[in-house]
Amino acid sequence: MKIAVVILNWNGKSFLEKFLPSVIACNPPDTDVIVADNASTDDSVSFLTAQYSQVKIIQNSSNGGFAKGYNEALKQVKAEYYILLNSDVEVTPNWIEPIIKLMDQDSSIVACQPKIRSFVDKKFFEYAGASGGFIDKYGYPFCRGRIFENLEEDKGQYNDTREVFWATGACFFVRASNYLQSGGFDEDFFAHMEEIDLCWRFKNAGYKIMCCPDAVVYHVGGGTLNKTSPQKTFLNFRNNLMMITKNHPPEYLYLKLFIRFLLDGIAGLKYLLSGEFGHFMAVIKAHFNFYASFGKTLQKRKLLRKQVKKYTDTAVYHRSIIADYYLRGKKTFAEINSKNWF
Repeated sequence: MKIAVVILNWNGKSFLEKFLPSVIACNPPDTDVIVADNASTDDSVSFLTAQYSQVKIIQNSSNGGFAKGYNEALKQVKAEYYILLNSDVEVTPNWIEPIIKLMDQDSSIVACQPKIRSFVDKKFFEYAGASGGFIDKYGYPFCRGRIFENLEEDKGQYNDTREVFWATGACFFVRASNYLQSGGFDEDFFAHMEEIDLCWRFKNAGYKIMCCPDAVVYHVGGGTLNKTSPQKTFLNFRNNLMMITKNHPPEYLYLKLFIRFLLDGIAGLKYLLSGEFGHFMAVIKAHFNFYASFGKTLQKRKLLRKQVKKYTDTAVYHRSIIADYYLRGKKTFAEINSKNWF
């Protein structure tokens, strides 16, 4: 098959029941649908076996999270393109064809995403990806249509196909050859930001990441770890620091890390003063875990330098998105979309 839609599942029978029918109904003919099961303890696999004989099942021996789960499964999948699709995503007709056409026309495009709207309120963008991902100079990710917790209503304001910094892992189109050659996701991340790390590596190697809003899907979000989980806070803070250390240009790397330590300290203090002690401890735990693995992360950086054509400056915001959002009151992508881009 040319295309393999691969859905990573962990105890997600309810999502499979709800959303798998739309995936099967909306796929073009040259597409395989595969569920990679991450050692679920519910009856997901028996449900699929009984109800969806046309769906291929890969059973991972353990739950290694999003990163290892996909890495292990994709070694067994033969296709030109992988579409990594969350189990809590409802797809729509024509959700695949515009993106594959775009990638077929330009071999420098290695990853792409559709427009992501909220399944809960379909007029609004969804947190994980919206209409394409970007990053500021301190490594904070945000999206066209979503900055921090502010979700915009989709009124067609971001309908242009354009290059972005990262494509969402909720619906991630990627060339199989590039994914496998890169080594895939960093398994030390477990979950969260592994797709941004991979996109940053792709961009440093000279490739492009795109968002194609001609394709639309609807995402529930928070299916495995919701935003109130201290474990999610831990992964986001730790993984972001690891990602910066691995991929940032050598200029000002340690200064940026020092500034991030200060900003993370402010975030941790805010959690403490708000009575969110679990999140406060998650920030502290994230930093100590990052310090303990710093040597290993520097070794990864050294190995990645062999793949770098030019440290990317495309789709990087040359200011602090935190300062713009919290101090200057800029809540939408259009308000910060100015001359302050590299």
